[in-house]
Amino acid sequence: MSIVRSLLSRRAFTALGCAAVLATMTPGASLAQDVTIPIIVKDTTSFYWQIVLAGARAAGKDLGVNVPELGAQSESDINGQISILENAVAGSPAAVVISPTEFKALGKPVDEAAKSVPIIGIDSAADSKAFTSFLTTDNVQGGRIAADGLAAAIKAATGKEEGEIAIITSLPGVGSLDQRREGFLDQIKTKYPGFTVVADKYADGQATTGLNMMTDLITANPNLVGVFASNLIMAQGVGQAIAENKLGDKIKVIGFDSDEKTVGFLKEGVLAGLVVQDPYRMGYDGVKTALAVSKGEKVEAFVDTGANLVTKDNMADPKIDALLNPKI
Repeated sequence: MSIVRSLLSRRAFTALGCAAVLATMTPGASLAQDVTIPIIVKDTTSFYWQIVLAGARAAGKDLGVNVPELGAQSESDINGQISILENAVAGSPAAVVISPTEFKALGKPVDEAAKSVPIIGIDSAADSKAFTSFLTTDNVQGGRIAADGLAAAIKAATGKEEGEIAIITSLPGVGSLDQRREGFLDQIKTKYPGFTVVADKYADGQATTGLNMMTDLITANPNLVGVFASNLIMAQGVGQAIAENKLGDKIKVIGFDSDEKTVGFLKEGVLAGLVVQDPYRMGYDGVKTALAVSKGEKVEAFVDTGANLVTKDNMADPKIDALLNPKI
């Protein structure tokens, strides 16, 4: 895509986001309640973020709150999200719920926004102390869970907790992804000394890049036994490479988050496991918390929304099934 086309697309989408906020704040609009709490996600096209939005939508319905559903169309569109945040705040909502795309870049915009309205953070952090409350998975612990899951899968296949492994992170500088990487590498180092990390890669947020990176790793590292793909997009790309090369029995992969494609890979044995968060709860409780804050109620500064390792063996459990098949 050309730079000009990208800028035009971004401006068009930002205008639509602003229009959505203004429409929902207009007296007489079909959904105009007394309280408006926009939610801003990283990527409105992603299944994961659609689950977050579904939770927020349900909270709006249950609590009688108008919840504009906003966000960029790619997790890499940092400037787009900043513009959407500024437009949302300009509409003087009761509060804003946001999942920052990038830790450093969203710090000052969140600081500035919080001067006007309460800001509730979900999923990923920003370089700001202005969040009234923050609801997220303990991503460091999520990385540890992934390390344990990968070690168990490799041991089940080879009888040993040893060999060459790799990690592929979707984007650099994203708080949640950096924390998952930190937890994974720390757990491997302290608990599984038999593993050697032969590759620690950063992608660009695109599944095709994850596919190409994994294909290159397969060629360059014939003794590779395991990979941690630290978000949904990378799990899709890495899984595709494993499927195309029919290496599910040899290279065990743990992904993060789920959608129809990755769950299919799990059922087929292409992926050994998925660390699954509770995005529906993040969306629902994010709006619920924002409403409480707008009423002057005291809320928790940090809330851990939890994570679970999903494997082919436990995916039919009712609790796990509810996470894999949320109501959207």
